[in-house]
Amino acid sequence: MQHDVLGVVLQVREGALQVLLWRRAQAPGAGAWALPGGPLAVAESLGESIARQLAAKVDVHELAHLEQLETRSELHRDPRGRVLATAYLGLTPSDVESALPDDTAWHPVDSLPAMAFDHHSIVLSGRQRLRAKLSYTNLGFALAPRAFTVTELQDVYQAALGHDVSGTNLKRILLRRQQIEETGELTPSGRTGGRPAPRYRFRVRSIEVTDQFAVLRPPEPPAQLPALPPARDGSLDRQS
Repeated sequence: MQHDVLGVVLQVREGALQVLLWRRAQAPGAGAWALPGGPLAVAESLGESIARQLAAKVDVHELAHLEQLETRSELHRDPRGRVLATAYLGLTPSDVESALPDDTAWHPVDSLPAMAFDHHSIVLSGRQRLRAKLSYTNLGFALAPRAFTVTELQDVYQAALGHDVSGTNLKRILLRRQQIEETGELTPSGRTGGRPAPRYRFRVRSIEVTDQFAVLRPPEPPAQLPALPPARDGSLDRQS
């Protein structure tokens, strides 16, 4: 039985969370986009296999974080026969620019192209895992540059979480959880002047659970007043 190893490599690029995909040249799914990966070799572990598979598409050393995501075992996920697939989640900092082969490109997770097999849903599983772990761990270190302003970090979290994030609240939460600290450096003033912004960094660049009960939720929509019931003649009731 064949066992494939796949990589869901995510990066915040151009203000959006994007995934690394390659276009298949052969059937099944010729012309469709797919996750980088391939068959597990007989003499290698899953970890060794994903490192080898990703090295063909992107520099593995540019990955700030890599973890096993899930295993798919549905009977008919591959038309060629029974194929298991173990997916890994990989994260790359937003300031890293990888040299990619001609058949490989970044795609926004919110607007994925036609994809082969069940890779579309595997990408969404990777995004869900990332969003969950951003709430209770320091995993933001794997998406952010090594040094950043609060505004730059805010942009990264907004893209990854898919909703607006208050920069002030984000800084307060991450400082309270001792995830980030000031570097002692300031950004240079722009042409229009303005106060230089302090730069921060993550204190630890490996994953740690910092608040196991925390959830970073989207902002609540504003409360709406209930509508008045219509009068019998179709107009609104009026108080006399």
